[in-house]
Amino acid sequence: MPWSRDELARIAATDDLHISPLRDNGVTLGTPTWIWSVVTGGALYVRGYNGLQSRWYQAAIKQKAGRITAADMARDVGFEAVEGTVNDRIDDAYRAKYAASPYLAPMIAARARAATVRITPKEN
Repeated sequence: MPWSRDELARIAATDDLHISPLRDNGVTLGTPTWIWSVVTGGALYVRGYNGLQSRWYQAAIKQKAGRITAADMARDVGFEAVEGTVNDRIDDAYRAKYAASPYLAPMIAARARAATVRITPKEN
């Protein structure tokens, strides 16, 4: 099930995404973590600032499911690791959305790029 245009537009316009991958038991949601998000090519992406060592990233890739809250919405979602040339478009989206931030450079560097995740909505 894809995101609606309205949902993606609302998420893209805000900076309040919190991610909660499932814990090891596959049922309990983890503690919400505030994270930068970008939309490009009709998809929603996030990256781990601390790269592959980011706890939420490790849980998201292991469990492949969880919940996000953003733009006054809560959605059950799936997580998928992302590699390849799509990362160039994701970098551009980060540059456009977070241009004024001193944290931009680390978010488009190799460490964070290695921990790029696509978030897809699940049917509620």
